[in-house]
Amino acid sequence: MSDAGDSATSPAALPTLEDLGPLDGKRVLLRADFNVPLHDGVIADDLRIRAALPTIQWLIDHGASVTVCTHLGRPKGKPEPKYSVGPVRVRLAELVPGVEMRENLRFDPGETANDDAFVKELVDGFDAYVNDAFGASHRAHASIVGPPKHLPSAAGRLLQREVEVLLPMRSSPQRPFVVILGGAKVSDKLGVIEALAAVADSLVVGGGMAFTFLKAQGHRIGNSLCEDDQVETCMRLLESGIDLHIPYDFTALSAEGTIGDPSAGGEVRQVGNEIPDGWMGLDIGPGSAAEFADIITSARTIFWNGPMGVFEDQRFEAGTRAIAQAVAEARGYTVVGGGDSAAALKQFGLDDLVDHVSTGGGASLELLEQGDLPGLEALRGAPNAKE
Repeated sequence: MSDAGDSATSPAALPTLEDLGPLDGKRVLLRADFNVPLHDGVIADDLRIRAALPTIQWLIDHGASVTVCTHLGRPKGKPEPKYSVGPVRVRLAELVPGVEMRENLRFDPGETANDDAFVKELVDGFDAYVNDAFGASHRAHASIVGPPKHLPSAAGRLLQREVEVLLPMRSSPQRPFVVILGGAKVSDKLGVIEALAAVADSLVVGGGMAFTFLKAQGHRIGNSLCEDDQVETCMRLLESGIDLHIPYDFTALSAEGTIGDPSAGGEVRQVGNEIPDGWMGLDIGPGSAAEFADIITSARTIFWNGPMGVFEDQRFEAGTRAIAQAVAEARGYTVVGGGDSAAALKQFGLDDLVDHVSTGGGASLELLEQGDLPGLEALRGAPNAKE
């Protein structure tokens, strides 16, 4: 993929809907990301469906007939009833009557294998292709990278907006630029830490990944999550001179307790940066949360990906809530990188108070790390793409 500094990766380089030419009477294949949460066959949150409506409506208004394709869940290359797109098809028909929809792409092993025969089956009978699946565009799957080899192609409005928001954060953010990273594993975020260390003014680290840094500093971490094979890497980052902030207090659970089940017993207490033997740190403490909130308040650009603790358990939600509140109240430009961070914002009723909530956690991280995605690269190679 191209280097982030290359003009080929700029938002303007992507073919847009307007670059498809006249669409009256044409058939358009739209790759969407409708991987929505289902509970007992009922859609729990239809945000991803509604987010694609501007693109779908634009295509219809310009005379196209639209067929939507998406993945749902993780079927193993064969039909599984629990992953059928039936509920999604029903909801889409309620929102936009007359739009067709294929069954789950991942029911065919050719999707994840990027099989040429499956690509040709997908594009057969279509006149154009639109990728509006930002959340899947970091995957080199058949429906993402295949159709632009055969059809005039374009980025949908959602995909276009994601790129317009995220790429400038890597190249020319308003300063101070603060990056907040949480979640379980350092290894999942290492690439983006190293990529953004050169451009961010401050990096704030929380969640389970903080304990690998804590161990690298020589502290005891009890039974807390740790990636021992990443300790040396964390030590190198801590000694690199970047402005890296690690929590110094935590909310911890004793060995008798069970995550997600307060009724199981166990003691919850605030501890410093020495986690007692047998205890597990499961959230940043109030001191660290206050310090991080102060850093966020002074920022002009903020990117947040990953919770500060196990926020799904009310005993360990305070740190994530404090960060979410600080991001929501910040005067700077705020971007939340999808996934668990977006879920936390919604849980706390703050999702309408940030400037941009990305529809792709992994995709947003990879775009910030690499400056490009397989899905974007494919669109730039389409027959109608700008020279």
